[in-house]
Amino acid sequence: MNRQAEGAAADVTVQKSFATRDKPGTLYLVATPIGNLEDMTFRAVRTLREVDLIAAEDTRQSRKLLSHFDIPNRLVSYHEHNKDTSGPKLIRMLEEGRSIALISDAGLPAVSDPGADLVAEAVKRQIPVVPIPGANAALSALIVSGLPTDRFLFVGFPPRDRKGLERLLETLRTEPATLILYEAPHRLRKTMETIGASWGARRAAVVRELTKRHEEIVRGTVRSICAYLAEQTPLGECCIIIEGTPPEEASAGGSGASGTADAQAWWAALEVPQHVARYEQEGYGRKEAMRLAAKDRGCSRRDIYQALLPTGEE
Repeated sequence: MNRQAEGAAADVTVQKSFATRDKPGTLYLVATPIGNLEDMTFRAVRTLREVDLIAAEDTRQSRKLLSHFDIPNRLVSYHEHNKDTSGPKLIRMLEEGRSIALISDAGLPAVSDPGADLVAEAVKRQIPVVPIPGANAALSALIVSGLPTDRFLFVGFPPRDRKGLERLLETLRTEPATLILYEAPHRLRKTMETIGASWGARRAAVVRELTKRHEEIVRGTVRSICAYLAEQTPLGECCIIIEGTPPEEASAGGSGASGTADAQAWWAALEVPQHVARYEQEGYGRKEAMRLAAKDRGCSRRDIYQALLPTGEE
């Protein structure tokens, strides 16, 4: 082995999750139900009973779960607002040889929650981290969406402000993978409306109340789902699934409201009527489609209007 390979190998750490050892302890990432308590696994229950300590995002909520499964273990809080103080304490106990189970309010811990920070620190200190799989909202929503599952990208919670969300959408404009987002019910409409302004014609699904009595899956285009939500009062945490960029758009650099006039512009080979029609096919109204076409071409909307008039008309 040459020196370069030896140096690279020296940077590798290997975790033998179930090897016999004295120290350190083990951090278990235990999945909990996202709604239906029957989704709790036997292994999850056993692990929670056997560990020295359980760290939970919301101890009040978790106590209900532990009580249901008759799990008497000590419970401490670990969440976004106390992770800087609670995290080091948990790491110290792990280094002393204690075993700790980390759980979130629902689903897999460390997915879009501060558990990821605890895992990173444990890995840094070569403390074994063991997953105890179970329910997960993102993947559950994906597999019932009816959209492609061979490639997907988990985006997590999108920015709350419109401009931040628009910037995020721009970075994902040519992403071919199916997109998975989380969203709170009170922000769902605005988020979908902002997405619809760019990707109105894309197929999508909004999945809420997974595994619960009022589970609902709304499928359609982004624009049609927006119309549905305008007359509803969404409840429960939601997952938004959006199809990725079609291959023809990705290869052309994407289309939509932010298209730019460059050498590879997707609209370069189109006549003005075809250009406007393309936007209309994506779900935009006639006036908005004309405005976007004018922006792409660097001309006025009146120029677009004139180009759409039948020959001989003014």
